[in-house]
Amino acid sequence: MNPTRTFDLNNEIFLNDDTLITSKTDLQGRITYGNQDFVRFSGFSEKEFLHKPHNLIRHPLMPRCAFKLLWDIIKQKQEFFAFVINLSKSAKTYWVFANITPSFDENGKVIGYYSVRRRPSKEGVETLKGIYQKLLEIEKEKGMEAGVQFVLDFLKQHQISWDELMINLQNKGKVGGYR
Repeated sequence: MNPTRTFDLNNEIFLNDDTLITSKTDLQGRITYGNQDFVRFSGFSEKEFLHKPHNLIRHPLMPRCAFKLLWDIIKQKQEFFAFVINLSKSAKTYWVFANITPSFDENGKVIGYYSVRRRPSKEGVETLKGIYQKLLEIEKEKGMEAGVQFVLDFLKQHQISWDELMINLQNKGKVGGYR
């Protein structure tokens, strides 16, 4: 993310129910494709985002440990779900419910990643705001690995997988004692 880009949480844009932000990346996370919704919400032109790291739209309020979990999962050839807060080129904040999957060649080798983002549930966003804030505090005080451990302990305590947590938050907006 461009460190000079500031943001205002009151300057938020919202996805429509029919919005599907789609992008593809190579194995290093560089953008190889973005659809028109990606252009619209990111505020970047295709020329500006192609072959750039996908973290071009990373919001500073998004915990790093969430991306560590993402990479750990998709490198195992599994899909990953998450609520993500993004930052547009014009410093507008927008939340998405993301599904990231590996792309395979004809021999089953991973050749990149495909992501589809849609409108997140309001309840899920509200729940995740608190969890992400806690993770940011942990990361600041103890580092990213401590944030990852917090998430793993949380999942174990609630006897739920990461994907189950995210899908429950998208569908019901709550889990355990968080709301």
